[in-house]
Amino acid sequence: MTILVIGATGRVGHHVVDQLVNRGAHVRVLTRDPSKTTFPDGVEVAKGDLLDIDSLRNAFSGITSLFLLNAVTGDEFTQALITLNIAREAGVERVVYLSVFDADQAVNVPHFAVKYGAERMLEQMGFSATILRPAYFIDNEQMIKDVIFNYSVYPMPIGGKGVAMVDVRDIAEVAAIELIRRDQAPNKLPTDTINMVGPDTLTGSDVAAIWSEILGRPVSYGGDDPSEFEQNMAAFMPKWTAYEMRLMAERYVSDGMIPQSGDVERLTRILGRPLHSYRRFAETLFSETTAKA
Repeated sequence: MTILVIGATGRVGHHVVDQLVNRGAHVRVLTRDPSKTTFPDGVEVAKGDLLDIDSLRNAFSGITSLFLLNAVTGDEFTQALITLNIAREAGVERVVYLSVFDADQAVNVPHFAVKYGAERMLEQMGFSATILRPAYFIDNEQMIKDVIFNYSVYPMPIGGKGVAMVDVRDIAEVAAIELIRRDQAPNKLPTDTINMVGPDTLTGSDVAAIWSEILGRPVSYGGDDPSEFEQNMAAFMPKWTAYEMRLMAERYVSDGMIPQSGDVERLTRILGRPLHSYRRFAETLFSETTAKA
């Protein structure tokens, strides 16, 4: 049995590979440039691209299950649908797909709408799938740590409704558990959707208060207006991507990312341990940053 991991070089994907290897799974990864990445011993590396049909077909040869994570790109939807079609062509029916929290609700945010479209394909074309819907990644804070540390401002416009930020390590471990569960099942299992959330639902002011305690000085919340956030993102990413990030931030403010009843308990049960918390991540980030100073 061989599990194909697509998206293996990203923040979630490389943890998925490690988790699968640690559980004794046979893993193959698809990457555009194998020379730029390293993987654990025993991991097969297939060179290719999701729009290169020949390389994609080659990557699926001998595969029994798939982990699919599509990067946010202008052609994300095309990549997702082609990949799932090739999987179906190759007889691969068991899939863990990384979607996004409330994918079916935030239809004006492009990558949310894309992921919901892929979810519908998985369901309507008869795949045996676990759909993971993660909230805001805790480790996104790596991108804004300098603003927090140097200017005492928490700049992410996450609003006052609350966001149950999730650690990518928790996402990856649940993904690996589900991949192996489906891969080893004697028959196809029904499709299931799991909200991937953290143990705490935090507002912008809550997060600023956590940083105030960790840094030992007041940290203010930058507010709910996403316009400055969009401008800052446009400084180092395409403007269309920065605009999409603004639309996502507007959803944080208007709706939050609030777990359903039982979400945290379900994840704790699957993992057999508590979920990683925002505070613990922040404490570790602070310690690591000051150690390097």
